[in-house]
Amino acid sequence: MKKFVHLVIASIAGSALTIGFFMAAGINKKATEPFLKSLNAIPAHNVVYSVKEDGEIVPLEFTEVSKQVMDAVVHVKTSRKISTRNQGFYFPQFPSDPFSDDFFRFFFDEPVKPKNYKEKEQPLIQSGSGSGVIINSNGYIITNNHVIEGADEIEVSLPDNEIYKAKVIGTDPSTDLALLQIKKDNLKSIPMGNSDAVEVGEWVLAVGNPFNLNSTVTAGIVSAKGRNINIINDKSAIEAFIQTDAAINPGNSGGALVNLKGELIGINTAIASPTGTYAGYGFAIPANIVNKVITDIMKYGMVQRAYLGVIIRDIDGNFAQKNDLNAYTGAYVDSLVEKGAAFTAGIKKGDVITGIEGKPVRRTADVLEQIGRHHPGDEIKVTVDRKGKEMTFDVVLADLKGHKKLTSRSEQNILDLLGASFETVDDKTAQKLGIKGGVRVKELKNGILKNQTGMKEGFIITGVNNKKVTTVEQMKNELNEIEGGAMFSGIYEDYPGEMYYAFGLK
Repeated sequence: MKKFVHLVIASIAGSALTIGFFMAAGINKKATEPFLKSLNAIPAHNVVYSVKEDGEIVPLEFTEVSKQVMDAVVHVKTSRKISTRNQGFYFPQFPSDPFSDDFFRFFFDEPVKPKNYKEKEQPLIQSGSGSGVIINSNGYIITNNHVIEGADEIEVSLPDNEIYKAKVIGTDPSTDLALLQIKKDNLKSIPMGNSDAVEVGEWVLAVGNPFNLNSTVTAGIVSAKGRNINIINDKSAIEAFIQTDAAINPGNSGGALVNLKGELIGINTAIASPTGTYAGYGFAIPANIVNKVITDIMKYGMVQRAYLGVIIRDIDGNFAQKNDLNAYTGAYVDSLVEKGAAFTAGIKKGDVITGIEGKPVRRTADVLEQIGRHHPGDEIKVTVDRKGKEMTFDVVLADLKGHKKLTSRSEQNILDLLGASFETVDDKTAQKLGIKGGVRVKELKNGILKNQTGMKEGFIITGVNNKKVTTVEQMKNELNEIEGGAMFSGIYEDYPGEMYYAFGLK
């Protein structure tokens, strides 16, 4: 086992002053004597020193771990086309008749446009930037969902400045995670660490590309765990962030938070700041949640999310006294989903959840984190305080639809996989557009269409693999007969010509 001596040195009026000296049991005192004798000759400011196993005293520095991880953190750049109506530039002719309507419109209203003038849709390119972490040698990269959301094109720049187009394998808005892949082998990756083992006060490094400054490393400590800051805009959001004071800025999103072993313990996601730049606190998604989400996407094509079936809230002293609670920490069960997992197991409104699977629960974020690591069908032990009495329940978790088993690929609804809501086009609209019928894409959510195509909401599907479709049910039946790839053909109401979108169904 390694033994350390930590020595903090501060500079006062040009001389060094020992502020603190802590020696672990078993350290050879003689090994420190030459260093202490020459202490005043060391020009150091606020330096922390440690003692190696052989007794050598060295500064606590981060060069080795930085070398290990920097080549596995990439720059993610996105572009998105935004349509805008271009009014064009022209010089209207001054009306010759001072009493005409055109004369008054020229000065007091919109100038009269020439008869041959046509407004055109001119796309603007919106660019974005973030970071990503290579997790294996085959080109799989983790980043934040908000970094690539809505992007038409994603580009990954490696530390050696090689650039590759990236494909979205899957996203999970509930945790703000996304999985990308590039066509490149033998990449350097960062091993996944155990975020449960991370302790407050532990040294960590944040690696990313803030302000487009490639391969930037900052150091700090873990300042808190299990933070819920309500920034993920999703009804099933899971927030149990690791908080750090390592400097994180715009562009760090999707980058790595690593420990001094070079292990990935979190994906940097957000900052708390009144200005939009670093103000002392950053937040990272714990590696154990990241690992579960990414594994699900790679194995099932979707996140298999489990639910406890409760609505919970944090407890403070005032709330505990007002509700006559014996527990001052934990997650208060405000209500339950009827026939949900917790309800079925016997948990009641007013119970205070104090533990899950033997791990203490001090706040609602702890519940979200623990449940977020499990799958539907998993049986877990939930400990509650019920009016001062500790009780433990065996709870079988379920998905959002109440199913207590994993959803296999064959059981997945094809429309759920597409990640969109659809409606059959009414006869009046079809007649106006000159089509026999079709299926309108009402809303694009997380799924194949959003991840693999540039389709926009409002697209009207008229064909699947060159077979005409006029209703949602007909489209669904055609898709269920397809193995491998599919292609939608169709139109937009306000865009000329027919459009095509191809995607894979595996």
